[in-house]
Amino acid sequence: MTAALPNSLPLALTMGEPAGVGGDITLKAWAARHEAAVPPFVVLDDPDRLSALAAKLGMAVPVREVANPGDAVALFDRALPVLPVRLGDPVVAGTPDPVNGAAVIASIDRAVALVQAGQAAAVVTNPIQKSSLYAAGFRHPGHTEYLAHLAGLTEEPIMMLAAADLRVVPVTIHVSVRDAVDLLTSEAIVHAGRVTAAALARDFGIERPRLAVAGLNPHAGEGGAMGREEIDIIAPAIATLRADGIDVSGPRPPDTMFHAAARRGYDAALCMYHDQALIPVKTVDFDSGVNITLGLPFVRTSPDHGTALDIAGTGAANATSLIAALRTAEDMARNRRKPAIP
Repeated sequence: MTAALPNSLPLALTMGEPAGVGGDITLKAWAARHEAAVPPFVVLDDPDRLSALAAKLGMAVPVREVANPGDAVALFDRALPVLPVRLGDPVVAGTPDPVNGAAVIASIDRAVALVQAGQAAAVVTNPIQKSSLYAAGFRHPGHTEYLAHLAGLTEEPIMMLAAADLRVVPVTIHVSVRDAVDLLTSEAIVHAGRVTAAALARDFGIERPRLAVAGLNPHAGEGGAMGREEIDIIAPAIATLRADGIDVSGPRPPDTMFHAAARRGYDAALCMYHDQALIPVKTVDFDSGVNITLGLPFVRTSPDHGTALDIAGTGAANATSLIAALRTAEDMARNRRKPAIP
């Protein structure tokens, strides 16, 4: 069997919050391109601020403007290719400036447009500071919702977190635990399961994806003694997914489904609320987690961390998660180019 060829197109990497660690980890990812097998990317950012940041951090990273993303692959070995998106104000590390919010949004817009036009293989997003963008007029809850808007989706995309040998999908996401219980429905679980199974086949090359569904309550409700959500909501959703031909098991007791032996029995776990999904994945591999948006017409990944304003511009930021996001995006984009699994 011959090794898979790399993508012929670069990945499109957004700037993220310029006062955060996005620039730091972008420079570090490029510097690690050989030892960490980082695929070629073009960053949509202000080249002057990246050059100044590299000098501040004492990093020998030559920053080069490119006129189009097609130049990035050939240039990548020698310099960091940048499609310029100019900032409105000088950047003060750790202090977001709403004046620069327009450039942050423009960076996302252009990355998506490049992928939609077939000029980039996938979108990889650096972390944004939503409060700063809201002050600049941003009207979406976050990255995922904005990307869904740009893609023209009518259904909500699904968030997956992946690290090492574990993939998790929270059915309810950024809501309180109390609200998560109220928002949990069979329909939401079925939607998450269908999107996840399709993505595992198309984007991860898994011929027959196996899903494990977590219960909501301790001991998965213990036959209704500790809550009826497993009986009334989760089990009917599992039955529907099985009727679709999806290999799905559960509801499983959440406290016994994430150890190493259990993880070998499924390809992704559907979890009922945010922390039920994120605690195990961050425990298994805190530094290398990747945030993946499923259900978009293009590949999108992101580091599984925020802007880390407290360490921005200091050189302390860890680029491992961004590197994992770049490598995951390349693999997913390559899998999408293969013939569909029947």
